[in-house]
Amino acid sequence: MAYILIADDDELIAELASETLIDSGHACGWVTGGEEAWELLHKGRRPDILLLDQDMPGVSGVTLLRKLRQSPLYYDLPVIMFTAMSGAEDEAQAMYAGAQDFVRKPFNPKSLTSRVERLLAKRGSGPRHKDLKTVMAESSDYVRAAQMRARPLM
Repeated sequence: MAYILIADDDELIAELASETLIDSGHACGWVTGGEEAWELLHKGRRPDILLLDQDMPGVSGVTLLRKLRQSPLYYDLPVIMFTAMSGAEDEAQAMYAGAQDFVRKPFNPKSLTSRVERLLAKRGSGPRHKDLKTVMAESSDYVRAAQMRARPLM
């Protein structure tokens, strides 16, 4: 079971998505704005996935996603962008901003569930979050080790 936070200004869509994911065995909560989502992330439990509406009044989904990717606490939070917009440019914008997947509204319940399951499977049983300092230290150790292997012996 995963905990999924839904941020969508359309309460009907948020409720339908929540019910769909609860029926498939997940715990869900939802808020109606980007600012509310940001506040809840800092006050509550870290979700396993954020289902984020791309076009909300106030703080848009893309703006919130960029903010998450710049945050040491939420840089690695899996995000599925959720939108009624159509067009390849919207999808490309979401993916460029750091979304792992993209679901168009109105959504097919089976498709939404399978995309969530696929994203959860990619994460596997590994840690849900690594502190950014730890990731950077591991990366620099890896780079140093690679550089040492690449040096010619004299």
